[in-house]
This record gives sequence, structure tokens and C-alpha cells, in this order.
Amino acid sequence: MVSIDRQLNTKRNSTPVILVPGWLDIESKMDALSDYLRGKGFTTEIISPQPSDGSVPIETLATQALAEIDRRIGPDARFDYIGFSMGGIIGRTILHWLGGKERIRRFVTISTPHRGVVVAQLTWQPALRQMQMGGPFIESLNAHLDDFATIPFLSIWTPLDLTVLPPDSSIVAAAESLKIISPAHALMVYDPRVQNAVAEFLSKA
Repeated sequence: MVSIDRQLNTKRNSTPVILVPGWLDIESKMDALSDYLRGKGFTTEIISPQPSDGSVPIETLATQALAEIDRRIGPDARFDYIGFSMGGIIGRTILHWLGGKERIRRFVTISTPHRGVVVAQLTWQPALRQMQMGGPFIESLNAHLDDFATIPFLSIWTPLDLTVLPPDSSIVAAAESLKIISPAHALMVYDPRVQNAVAEFLSKA
């Protein structure tokens, strides 16, 4: 006889988990985390909108990502979202402006600059410039933090991040903040502590 706890875990784990990588990344960036979650019983889909070099606006990447989500799981299906780095900003664009608020069950970001990056204005790429700390795009995103009132939100970050500057830009009022001392931005998705934290967060009711 299947236990009640097991039935509840099966129901939670049946929600598709969408994983979106970040700047200069492709789908394989999220393979290790996806494999870990699959081993825990989750159904995962990795979606990597391109080009990921920042040469198109974040809204373009978000629209592309959402279209692919709809194609894979259906336009009305609920899902959990995991975004790494710029993938977290893409996810917030989906949530705040593209109707994702009605579909996202739980939201996780890993090393995402929710409050922006101090040197973004020095770049030429539109998506990177949008992530300027204090810039209009970031300020507009953060004017919609109330959207997380009913959506649990976990932001995982490392103080040793040399890509997201300052590293604590990953801390945002609407999110549960989890600091993990990992040696580099790019290694966060491979860190077993990060993977375990994500699985535990998604397993909650």
C-alpha cells in the first residue's frame, strides 16, 4: 500500500521543472542539476533561449523561452522554474510580464543579479546593459515583487561570485536567501549543496 507521504511527494514531483541557463550558456550547462532532480523523481525540461551572449534584449529571450515551454508542456500547464544567472532574470520577465504568475508554482534562482550588476553599463550587449544596477529594467522588475506573494521564491548565491558584482545582488526582499560558499559563479549549478537545496525546496507542498 502506497503511503500518504509518498502519494504527496509523487503529486508534487509531477509538476514539470523548467531549467534555464544564463549568459553564454547552452542547455548542457543545466545537465548535472537536471540529472540530480530526475534522480529525485522530478520531471525536468532544459530550455536555453538563444543567442545567450546578451546580444538581444531579455524580453526577446523570455518570449522565446515561454514559447518553448508551451510547446513542451502545453500553454496552460503549471511548472516550477529554475534559472541560473541571467536565466533567473529571464524567468522573472516571464513571471511578471508574460503571464507566468498564473502558472509558476515555485521559483528558484541561482547566482542571479536581482538588483543588477555594477559594471553592466560598460558592455555593448542589450541584455547585459539591461542588468545595470539601478537601471530602468531592473527597477521595473523589482517594482513587481508583490507577484511573489503566493509563489515561494528561493535565491541561492555565493559571496565569492566574481561575475555578479556585487554578489549580494542576488538578495531580494521577496525571496528566501540561501548563501552557499562555492568558489565560483560558473560552478554553482554543479555544487551538491545547491542541488540538494533546490530539490528540497521543490519538494515542499
